[in-house]
Formats: sequence, structure tokens, C-alpha cells
Amino acid sequence: MEQTPPPIPQQSRGNWWTRNWKWFVPTGCLTMIALFAAFIALIAMIVFSAMKSSDVYKDALAKAKAEPAVIEALGSPIKDGMFVSGNTNVNGGSGEANLAIPISGPKGKGTLYVVATKSVGFWNYSSLVVEVTQTKQRIDLLHEHD
Repeated sequence: MEQTPPPIPQQSRGNWWTRNWKWFVPTGCLTMIALFAAFIALIAMIVFSAMKSSDVYKDALAKAKAEPAVIEALGSPIKDGMFVSGNTNVNGGSGEANLAIPISGPKGKGTLYVVATKSVGFWNYSSLVVEVTQTKQRIDLLHEHD
């Protein structure tokens, strides 16, 4: 007479968490890190775009692009870089700005340094200098043209 073996008891599958925690935890952590990095990038983009939209930034960049000595050193066209450093503080018709603007052209790179104060709605530059990265040449944009 043949005897059938006793049935193997089935293990319970457990709940969703016990079955899936090994992939859910790392995925959740990576998602949180990615969301945090995206948040930081968004804040940086807002800050940089606010600086780039300021009138002192636009005016200083226009002066650098129009200066023959800067065009000679960096080539044309001159473009502004992504990461502006410094600060601007404007309150109505007054304010101050202290910026370092990366610029580049076909011949090289440089930094446009801007120090200005705003009074009665107009920017007065105390320093507006382009420093060419390769040669360390400094071009003063406030000099009187002969």
C-alpha cells in the first residue's frame, strides 16, 4: 500500500511591507534625496535669475560687451556665465550691488567685477573691471575715453 506524504504546510506570504521593504526603502531614500536636490536647484535658479534680471547686472554686462579692450581680449560675441556671485540690495530708488559675473568669448574667459550704489534711481559705479582669466589682465571700464 502506498502512502501519500503529508502535505507541506504553506508559509504565509506576509503583508506587503515584509515582502517589499528591501526595494522600497532604498527607492524611497533615493527619491527623497532627488527631491531635496531638485529643491536646492530650484532655489539656486530663482536666485541667479533674479540677479541676472536686475538692471545693474544688465547695464554692467552691456558696458563690458561694448568695450573694445574686452572684445580684443575675449573675442566676440561675449556671453555671460551661469553662476553669478555677490549680492544686490535695492530698496526703491536706492541700493547697492557687489557682483562677480563670469563672462566668456571665443578667445577666453574672464570675470566682470561690479561695485555700485544706486541713488535717486541711478546706478553709480565705483568699480567696473573685467579680469581676463588666462592673463590676469584687468580692464577698467570706468576709464575716460579719449
